Amino acid sequence: MKTFRWLTLGTVVLSAVAAFSQASSNVTVFATGFDNPRGLKWGPDGNLYVAEAGTGGSHSTIGECDQVVPPIGPYTGGSTARISKVTPDGMRSTFARDLPSARNAVGDVTGVADVAFVGTQLYAVTAGGGCSHGHPNIPNAILQINADGSWSRLANLSAFQLAHPVANPDPADFEPDGVWYSLISVNSSLFAVEPNHGEVDEITPEGIVSRYIDVSQTQGHVVPTSIARIKNGFYVSNLGLFPIVPGSAALFTVNNVGSVTKVETGVTTVVGLVVIGNKTYFLELSTDPGFPVPGKGAVVRLAGNKFTTIADGLTAPTGMTVGPDGALYISNFGTGAPAGAGQIVKITLP
Repeated sequence: MKTFRWLTLGTVVLSAVAAFSQASSNVTVFATGFDNPRGLKWGPDGNLYVAEAGTGGSHSTIGECDQVVPPIGPYTGGSTARISKVTPDGMRSTFARDLPSARNAVGDVTGVADVAFVGTQLYAVTAGGGCSHGHPNIPNAILQINADGSWSRLANLSAFQLAHPVANPDPADFEPDGVWYSLISVNSSLFAVEPNHGEVDEITPEGIVSRYIDVSQTQGHVVPTSIARIKNGFYVSNLGLFPIVPGSAALFTVNNVGSVTKVETGVTTVVGLVVIGNKTYFLELSTDPGFPVPGKGAVVRLAGNKFTTIADGLTAPTGMTVGPDGALYISNFGTGAPAGAGQIVKITLP
């Protein structure tokens, strides 16, 4: 069965943690010591903030609520997700801790998915919360992260998805609480992407959630993961389904009235998207056909209608942002790796 389950890298990553030397020469390790790092953003204080999925937990909610069906489910939950702060010289420290994390039946982990700033205020979106992930009292949410690392819930995303189902969910590949992935800020609002249901939602500063676009309605189960602001709307890109068919993912535009248009094809398993000037950069989880393998993650640049690979040799890359120095910063070993094995790598653009 085709599925979006991109996190099923598992043991293949374990054998590749020590093999980073295969990466391109413009890729260097910036920081280490992360637990399944995901989305990341540079803050106004000059530090890099990294969402981490954590290591899961052991609490089960079987019998309490709908579960994710086998072989992926059920999940067990814990409070091991966190947000790290990394100084410009690459020193990591824990900024916010005890956030919801969940491990599924094949060993993959979800937790904090991404972070974003509105001015000086840090926000996070979680993917490891909700009863179906072993957390009956902690839904997936937009969290407001305070300056001292404490946090509070701004918006309940689990409840929003339950009350507002998308047009074309995939019943065989369904997460009741969603697996939120990307978060960006535009003016004072936040925009969050959820791949499993296939949606982009807007969250106001008051915590009001509304559906910006139901990607599933016109595109089906394409698994949108990534979003970037452009004039008069957004770019959105997608992971696609497994087994991987190279070149089957796409770039879409979403305009200000919520219309989705496919504008480019030819990318593969996209999990990150950055626009710099008139160039668009795609982070690809794994480029080979079949299922993800170590050392096959890449960054591809689109300029005009030409795709160019600018870095490869990455293993399970999961998030990408541009730094104040103009370089790209990537979460590497972002899933399936042992605790503490995650990296942030720096890619110097040619």
